[in-house]
Parts: sequence; C-alpha cells; structure tokens
Amino acid sequence: MTITPAIADSALPDFTALVDKAAPAVVNISTTRQVDNVTASRPFGGQEVPEVFRHFFGDRFPVPPGSSPQRDQEIRYSLGSGFIFHENGYIMTNTHVVKGADEILVRLNDRRELKAELVGADEKTDVAVLKVEADNLPTLELSESSNLEVGQWVAAIGSPFGFDHSVTSGIVSAINRTLPQDVYVPFIQTDVAINPGNSGGPLFNLNGDVVGINSQIVTRNGGYMGLSFAIPINVAMDVATQLRKKGYVNRGWLGVSIQPMTKDLAESFGMEQAEGALIAALDASGPAADNGLQAGDVILEVNGQDVDHSTTLLRLIGQIAPGEDVSLSLLRNGKQETATIEVAEWPNADRGESGGEPARLGIAVQPLSDTEKRQFGVEHGVHIVEVDPRGVAADEGIRPGDVLMSLDKQPVNSSEQLNEMLTRLPDDQVVPVLLNRDGRAYFVAVKLGDDKGE
Repeated sequence: MTITPAIADSALPDFTALVDKAAPAVVNISTTRQVDNVTASRPFGGQEVPEVFRHFFGDRFPVPPGSSPQRDQEIRYSLGSGFIFHENGYIMTNTHVVKGADEILVRLNDRRELKAELVGADEKTDVAVLKVEADNLPTLELSESSNLEVGQWVAAIGSPFGFDHSVTSGIVSAINRTLPQDVYVPFIQTDVAINPGNSGGPLFNLNGDVVGINSQIVTRNGGYMGLSFAIPINVAMDVATQLRKKGYVNRGWLGVSIQPMTKDLAESFGMEQAEGALIAALDASGPAADNGLQAGDVILEVNGQDVDHSTTLLRLIGQIAPGEDVSLSLLRNGKQETATIEVAEWPNADRGESGGEPARLGIAVQPLSDTEKRQFGVEHGVHIVEVDPRGVAADEGIRPGDVLMSLDKQPVNSSEQLNEMLTRLPDDQVVPVLLNRDGRAYFVAVKLGDDKGE
C-alpha cells in the first residue's frame, strides 16, 4: 500500500506550539572560573584519563585577547543551559555546568543578562539550583516523569555549542537506566540530539511540559552518537526543593557494602535468577549492623519495590529521608525474611561534614571484604564510597568506587588506620596516593589541607 505524503506528514508531531510555549523560560548559562594552569586540565599526574560516559561542561574557551589573568592562572568560560521553574528567579540546571564557577551569568530569551547566585548543588544527581534577581519571569510546567513510556516523543531546547534555543527531538529509548557512578538517578534514555552546551536544559513531552533535565551522553568522539540521558523531573524537583530549603540533600544510609548478584553467585545462594543486592560487609556503626543484618544477606525488596540490581538498592535507600523506617525483604540461608530498619544519614553528607571519616582527603571509606579483594585483585585497601566535591580528593579526580591502597607509600587496611596516618602528616604536604580503579593501579599526588579531623 502506498502512503501518501499527507498521511505520512500527519503521523509526525508538530513541535511549533511546544517551542512557542516553552522557549521563553529556557536560559543560556555561562560561567567563569580562575584555575591553576598546571593542574586544571590534567588532574591525574599529568595524564588524561578517557571516559566513555562524559558529563559535558560545555565549550571551553581560551583567555580573550588583551586580558591579563593572574600569574600561573587562567580564566575559563563554559556554556550550558537551564530553565526557570519559579517566577521569582529560580533556575534549574546541572551541577557540572556550574561546578567551580567564580561567576555565573544567565541570558534570558529576551536577551537580558543577569548574574546568578548558586543556591545549592547536588553532585550525586547532577542537579543545581540558581537564583537571579528578577520577578514575574516566564516559567515551565512540570509533568510526572513516572508517566513516560518507551517510544513516546520528546524534545529538548538548549544551547549546544552556544547556539541559543536550539530545538531537537526524538523518542524515549528506555527508562530507569542506571549509569556507572550515577546510581542515584533512574535516567531517561532518549535519542534526542544532545551536544556540549545542552547540559542542564529541559526535556519536554508533546504538551510542552518538562519531564527531565538533559544531563549527559555516551560518546566515543565527544559528540552526539544517539544515546542521551536525562534526569527525571520528579527526582530533580525533590532535590531542588531540599536545596532551596537547606542548601544540601539528605539521603538515607544503611551502612552496608554491596556487590552485584551474578549468575554463579545466585546459584550458590540457591536462587533461580540473579537479582537483589548482596551484602559483602557492614559498617559496625551503621543501622544495618545494629538491626542484625549480616554479610551474605541478599536484599530483594525495599518497601515492596524490587531490587533488580545492587545499584537499585542505593537509589531506593537514598530516596528515603534519614529517620524514616524502611521495610526490607531479604534472603538469608535460603529463607526469605523481613526486617524493619530506621535509616540514618550518610556519614559524609553533602553539606561537607566529615562524619568521623578521613576529613583531610574529603572521602568516606568502607573496609574491603574478602570477596571485594578478590574482585578488585588487591590484598589490602579501603573502598571509597563518598567523595566531598569540595575536598582535595575530588580535586584530583578520585571517585566513589575507587580503592585506596596506600597513602604516602604505606599500605592502608582500615578507615581508622587511614585517619591516624592523615593525622600524623604535616599541613600542605604533597603525598602519593595509590588507587585501584577497574582493576588498574595508579598513583595520584594529593596536597593535604590543614584539617586533621579534630
């Protein structure tokens, strides 16, 4: 059967009404920051470390001709996107768009340029809230991202490569995607064309309502390759509300070190399929240990929601406010049991408190189980589970999931030992730190601050 052009055209969506409705509330974001020439672009001891999953910081430009930056410093500019979600000047974007900025400038659809203040930023979800001094601004309507379906049409408006208010469209390719190092976000995967500068911009349904925030892509060449990921607006608004009220985000914590359940492990535990989160170790001061959970327990459900993968547990527990009870369904010695536990707050909370962990590095660590030692191929070390974005570890590219094997050429076996070693080292000393990431060992030089955790 031959399809006439009129019928073919009618099957495709028309985005003109969406753009007319939404474009006035989409903004361009530019930032400036002063960074050290020596360490800015090569944080890993002078070597670039490639990543398949990239957060886009936007275009980076050299110092403009005629400018005079300070000695051994340079000014860098980045471009990103955002959108107004409150008429009194509150704007949502990505954390990585504004991270480390000394100045943030927002350009509105009517070409006004306003200085913005950072209300708060959350590294784990990549959500940031800005505030500009203006009233009666146009805003966007927000939709329930939980209503999204695979195959649904969506569109993005942003500033790829600095081209303001560029519109791209596509479909929802998948929902509830978990990406490496981003376990707190059930990403919306789309085939909408997203490039550097789109980060922080809104993702719309056909009604012109925001369903997500465009955050990152998968790329091999630095450009769009058909895989784009957006933060669901439900997740983003929960974070934004907390950032506006407190400036940081509370997350639940069980105090367990977990690992994925493989097919072989599932068989050894008498399970028909590989699912759930296997507890490899427990923090002795955490709520899980206080309530009798054990290494070897497999957590299958959280408040009735299936834990299909170990990372799902982190996301579900992280969404629970500290102090609230959580009901767990778990497998122990081949028998299914239940436990009710009051979750605690992460010991290294996003407000920058050390929580008794190695404060001078800005990390929180957990001991390695025998299983994890075999998994990582190490004989000693501690597992880094949290990294303070304002700490020296973050400055050198250290990430959650890394294994810290030695400090100042001395083997590390526990958080207590690490803290004691840090306490003895003098201020402002540069020390070698041996890490293991994905089975590869490498050194990082870290300059210690003057906080000895006292």
